[in-house]
Amino acid sequence: MCPGGAGGARPGRLTRVPPRSAPVPVPAMASKLLRAVVLGPPGSGKGTVCERIARRFGLQHLSSGQFLRESLGGGGEAGALAQQYLERGLLVPDHVITRLMMAELEKRREQHWLLDGFPRTLGQAKALDGICQLDLVISLNIPFETLKDRLSARWVHPASGRVYNMDFNPPHTQGVDDLTGEPLVQREDDRPEAVAARLRKYKDAAKPVMELYKSRGILHSFSGTETNKIWPYVYTLLSSRIPPVLPEEEH
Repeated sequence: MCPGGAGGARPGRLTRVPPRSAPVPVPAMASKLLRAVVLGPPGSGKGTVCERIARRFGLQHLSSGQFLRESLGGGGEAGALAQQYLERGLLVPDHVITRLMMAELEKRREQHWLLDGFPRTLGQAKALDGICQLDLVISLNIPFETLKDRLSARWVHPASGRVYNMDFNPPHTQGVDDLTGEPLVQREDDRPEAVAARLRKYKDAAKPVMELYKSRGILHSFSGTETNKIWPYVYTLLSSRIPPVLPEEEH
């Protein structure tokens, strides 16, 4: 695979788009496999961008958070390890997430995919090097104040991971998931007093990851505060690598 050239920042403003609709089946793509990653801090809109890329270009959207939820109670070794940490109220450590993701990616050696939420650390990036060569890394750079406001207004459905924002993507009924009717919760680290520390931690861990991919010429950065303004530039970048399988729509 040939790495792409470095990309520049793009002007724009980022908005959360409801992530609730099921992905539309898409036809198979060209024979060349494409492996891509979307990086960005919590609240940056990674999930929304990944869903749009998956829909338009036929890549599998592989979310580390979704794999973690599915692994709990599933009988696998990584899931059992993760469950032990969560039951003790601890964060699942890097090496457990890495083991889980490596197992999932091994199953997809002959597939196009797009990673969301992995790698987050240099150790994870090096583990990923062991099984594949990335073609493209997209980095979303969002101002701190925008991230703080988004995260503080974010509520989630724990079982599915569906995310709502009380300002611009609220549930139909306050405090209740649209699809299941189950209660929504606010994560402890989404509370205003925890957000600043969480974002600093992400920045410290992500910096060497982005430097690694920049040195390889595959990092493309997009800056702004609205997904709908950033998306056209992301779409243009992907279109230069692989043909869309669905036409672009207005957002």
